[in-house]
Amino acid sequence: MSNKADLKKIELSSNGTNAYLPLRDVVFKTLREAIFKGDLKPGERLMEVQLAEQLGVSRTPIREAIRKLELEGMAVTMPRRGAVVAKMTEKDMEDVLQIRRALDELSVTIACEQISMSQMKLLEEAQKNFEEKIEHGDMKEITNADVEFHDIIYQSTGNDRLWQIMKGFGEQMYRYRVEYLKERENYPTLVEEHRQIVEGLKRRDKHAVVEIMRRHVTNQAVEMKNIIREQEEV
Repeated sequence: MSNKADLKKIELSSNGTNAYLPLRDVVFKTLREAIFKGDLKPGERLMEVQLAEQLGVSRTPIREAIRKLELEGMAVTMPRRGAVVAKMTEKDMEDVLQIRRALDELSVTIACEQISMSQMKLLEEAQKNFEEKIEHGDMKEITNADVEFHDIIYQSTGNDRLWQIMKGFGEQMYRYRVEYLKERENYPTLVEEHRQIVEGLKRRDKHAVVEIMRRHVTNQAVEMKNIIREQEEV
């Protein structure tokens, strides 16, 4: 399928919150979502002129959005081809999840000491929300519910630097999270792991919750390897 045909699937995001964002950020979110949904496929060229025409904007916000996609690892510049959608590789995935594993284990260790009763309640509510979205939500809602669950843990550490790092790192993690959550057979394991994380934090059992979090991220790494290998075979 040609790049021009694929572009017909993409429309500028009209989410209400986008009214307060610079145009380049709205374009970035639109292109990022198109990559996650598969409307823009790995290896596909990101042609400024066609994208600008399709989205009804000038080339400047397109160029700035592509630059941001490159910073987030979702696009790369190829010789004689220009910017293309980046392919997921095992090495990139392992690098990202290795960092996430270390930061998540640190987060739950600190959270065992710092999490308040009100934050614990929020985490329990986020756990239930994730389970409800799995039953009735679409992929975007399920992914956002998973992000919310983990964000509450990061915030509960009371470590502002760690929270800032995790917010910035979240963009790099998001693509792998979406791919993982597309596989519905992973949901029972995810739900059980979330429940165990909540219970470990309620008991303030550092050893147990670190082990659960390590298993949680490791399971994702194993599954993502399989997904990437299957995509490479297509």
